[in-house]
Amino acid sequence: MAEGGSGSPGGESLLFLTDEQLRQGIEAMFFAYRGFTADPDRILAEHAYGRAHHRAIHFINRSPGTTVNNLLNILGVTKQSLNRVLRALIGDGLVESRVGTRDKRERHLYLTEAGDALEAELSIAQRARMRAAYRLAGPEAVRGFRTVLESMMDPEMRNRFHALKDAAP
Repeated sequence: MAEGGSGSPGGESLLFLTDEQLRQGIEAMFFAYRGFTADPDRILAEHAYGRAHHRAIHFINRSPGTTVNNLLNILGVTKQSLNRVLRALIGDGLVESRVGTRDKRERHLYLTEAGDALEAELSIAQRARMRAAYRLAGPEAVRGFRTVLESMMDPEMRNRFHALKDAAP
């Protein structure tokens, strides 16, 4: 199976991958994801939370004041599923929901001090794992990995990803 891709600055190169090599890449992603989520899963289990709670906390932290509708779009979950997660996080004092000042129907989400602390604990664990992997792989591999990840995103998700990246402090 042949895959086209841009190569060196001097011209275009073709990358030929067999189905078996692609399967190995898929399997590597599955196992890497397990490693990437292992530390946060242990922390979340102490609070009786799951990965959906983690994703909500992460994106509320990245965009304080985000609306419930925006979070629904980012996470790609049902309203019922997100409401269940937000009820738990709000009830446990990790997230605060404020009525919109311009549109009273909107709810804006913020992490509380306790939410900030949990988010920090979760992200420290993941950043440590990412940092170690990036150091081992080197700068060219890091750039290549980012290119592969972004290339696998649907265009709308890539736009959302770039919007988050551009909004970062």
